[in-house]
Amino acid sequence: MSFFQVNERCNGCLACVQNCPATALDFRDQDSRRTLLHNMALCARCGNCWRVCPQAAIEFSGLLQGRWEEVASMDLVLCRVCGTPIFTEDLGHDLAQKLDRDIEPLCPSHRKNLSLQVWQRLTPDLSKGKGVDA
Repeated sequence: MSFFQVNERCNGCLACVQNCPATALDFRDQDSRRTLLHNMALCARCGNCWRVCPQAAIEFSGLLQGRWEEVASMDLVLCRVCGTPIFTEDLGHDLAQKLDRDIEPLCPSHRKNLSLQVWQRLTPDLSKGKGVDA
């Protein structure tokens, strides 16, 4: 979908092309036709073309609204305890390969609880309130 659109009121005066500070607008005269061109990668989204158009032919509202477009979609790994999304399957796979171990699917809260449980198992005297010297 193109966010920058020109409606039927355009008369080809080129005010927009001449006043575009980013040179994102151009035109092509070929045979007996004039074609206006817009390059979204160059566009500064300043709205100057819209402001200078004497015909009110530029419809810039879609670009100014800043709509979100889906560009990628991945499967999530959820915390095995509470179901909170943690990371994508691909990220988990990449991390597991780099760390050469499986990644436990736990959110920060449940990872903290797991760390505490492991610590309590490793130091049973300390976890019962007994000091090392006791």
